[in-house]
Amino acid sequence: MKLSIIVPVYNEKATLPEILRRVEAVDLPGLEKELVVVDDCSTDGTRELLKTYSARHQIFFHDKNSGKGAALRTGFKHATGDILLIQDADLEYDPAEYPELLAPILQDRADVVYGSRFMGERPHRVLYFWHYAANKFLTLLSNVFTNLNLSDIETGYKVFRRSVVEKISLHSDDFGFEPEITAKVAKQRVRIYEVGISYAGRTYEEGKKIDFMDGIKAIWYILRYNLFE
Repeated sequence: MKLSIIVPVYNEKATLPEILRRVEAVDLPGLEKELVVVDDCSTDGTRELLKTYSARHQIFFHDKNSGKGAALRTGFKHATGDILLIQDADLEYDPAEYPELLAPILQDRADVVYGSRFMGERPHRVLYFWHYAANKFLTLLSNVFTNLNLSDIETGYKVFRRSVVEKISLHSDDFGFEPEITAKVAKQRVRIYEVGISYAGRTYEEGKKIDFMDGIKAIWYILRYNLFE
């Protein structure tokens, strides 16, 4: 089997070499591994840095900044693996946990796996209460409409069988990707698992990008993709 690791990137020059090193270092016996990196029109030198990786990985560049969802659509389009895994480039999520994330799919127990920051006993950096509260509210609201019992719909670690993603038409350009993909996966009635993961969250000073307005828009996306589409 082949694993495609899709890395959406926007202004991550400081963390990009280390996250790619960690991804490359993960040993996954029996799995072929490819990296598909999509730069969403970075302006901090990330684009120039990525060009040095073009001989080893698939690298794609957006001509304008469109958002994480748009970068992931590009990544899904070019990925060739049987399993698709999303990896943020900001070092908040640890590629060393790939074996645990992939296990339910490789054991043919799951079609989709979410890495939850709110279950298990792995270490978590202590940061913003209101981010935590907003995430729990959005997850609860999503669960009301999907009838799932997920604990973390906004997690950056999501893993899919290729066959699941191929049946979905995605539209969100920004962080609306998270509630959109959750709603559309739920409608397929596929097997979904959660796996507890560690989380090394960043502060805004360290480069965190999601903000209050993204949370407000997420409420609309949950309603839109569960009720109107």
